[in-house]
Amino acid sequence: MPKGDAAPGLTCLVTGATGYIGGRLVPELLAAGYRVRALARSPAKLRDHPWAGDVEVVRGDVTDAASVGAALRGIDVAYYLVHALGTGETFEETDRRSARIFAEQASAAGVRRVVYLGGLTPAGVPEETLSPHLRSRAEVGRILLESRVPATVLRAAVIIGSGSASFEMLRYLTERLPAMVTPRWVHTRTQPIAVRDVLRYLVGSARMPQDLNRAFDVGGPDVLTYGDMMRRYAVAAGLPRRLIVPVPVLTPRLSSQWIGLVTPVPPSIARPLLESLRHEVVCHEHDVAHHVPDPPGTPLPFDTAVSLALERVQEAQVATRWSSASVPGAPSDPLPTDPDWAGGSLYTDHREVCVPASREALWRVVEGIGGENGWYSFPLAWAVRGWLDRLTGGVGLRRGRRDPARLRVGDSLDFWRVEEIEPGHLLRLRAEMRLPGLAWLEMYAESDADGRTRYRQRALFHPRGLVGHAYWWGVSPFHALVFGGMARNVARAAARDAE
Repeated sequence: MPKGDAAPGLTCLVTGATGYIGGRLVPELLAAGYRVRALARSPAKLRDHPWAGDVEVVRGDVTDAASVGAALRGIDVAYYLVHALGTGETFEETDRRSARIFAEQASAAGVRRVVYLGGLTPAGVPEETLSPHLRSRAEVGRILLESRVPATVLRAAVIIGSGSASFEMLRYLTERLPAMVTPRWVHTRTQPIAVRDVLRYLVGSARMPQDLNRAFDVGGPDVLTYGDMMRRYAVAAGLPRRLIVPVPVLTPRLSSQWIGLVTPVPPSIARPLLESLRHEVVCHEHDVAHHVPDPPGTPLPFDTAVSLALERVQEAQVATRWSSASVPGAPSDPLPTDPDWAGGSLYTDHREVCVPASREALWRVVEGIGGENGWYSFPLAWAVRGWLDRLTGGVGLRRGRRDPARLRVGDSLDFWRVEEIEPGHLLRLRAEMRLPGLAWLEMYAESDADGRTRYRQRALFHPRGLVGHAYWWGVSPFHALVFGGMARNVARAAARDAE
């Protein structure tokens, strides 16, 4: 097949495959007949995805030229779906450097096209006056378009789909607040788009003519204010009409803190989304349809997109969530193995309980922990810890679960993340709450020498400095109440489940 032919059989690289869009794009590319290679800093996070066995997974980081270059060898179309938002004040520089590395390495590898999903920017507004979030997205798109590799830059505003940060904000604000005082951004017009249409345009971009190098605005057929979206969400969800009272005094910072209290989306993610609503962002062309034709009934109207997203949520069929990607700044080191670790102190709280139930019944409780099921001990203590985490800028306890019954490596689980899972035996969680150190929680379903079922639980903490040591000893008097109660209640729940 000639290099420039855009037909099934192309090999695609997907960066950001552990994220919300990337994790959904991979199966769409496979369904279109493409070979897929996924680039991930932590390949283990992709292990339990249903498509993991059908793709090549390579380890790498977009800030590392060598790993990017290796990942791009033999690639026809490269999808750039990463950004450094939330990693600190220097995130724009990180985005800029990463985009340049990617563009240079794509050219060196002979990639025929780069595809990037960016943000829709307002017409006629100087780039320097945009929010840092939109400004960085625009700059990355420009870097890719100015490179030696033809690029397709898709620019979208609010993406509506089960599990997206925008949808979760909209959903929880509308469901939890029948009346709300809101900032002026509720009157800003925007053009939401269904995640299904975003994925369709992304997949179709692989087939664009080789000499095409441009950006496209992508959006649904409806232009709405955020207030309109909340009212129409209420109708789709069967809720009473919502009362929205805008006031001029709520800044994006204050608004993001308020959203952090009401929704599972932390302020660090909510704030850039809100800052992007300062300006009207609507599509000024729909030229993408010349290259990726819209089937009848598409792009999907807002109401249809919301109904489909709600259906996914209600049926527990959410493929990826906004929290699929790791929290910036959260610990990423794997659990140190006990025999050969020389990294300093490792405090341990160990509990074992005999369970009058089968291992299968015990495992169902273990894998179903968190979210709506809670943590089986002293709910007030867990709730207070979650609120303290939110107040200090952490993710808090309300991220919940992607699926009510099943977990996979990389899933967020309240303020934990699944680091390892051995079905029927082990669940290891890594803490992503604010802590002066690194923490893990392990839960085992085992059988002893006599065939009896045993539940084993370990909480581990690697302190950082004197503050970390003081933290462990300060909370250790509560371990019997929290961790001891948790072990006993997990065993009781398994016994009830087995009755």
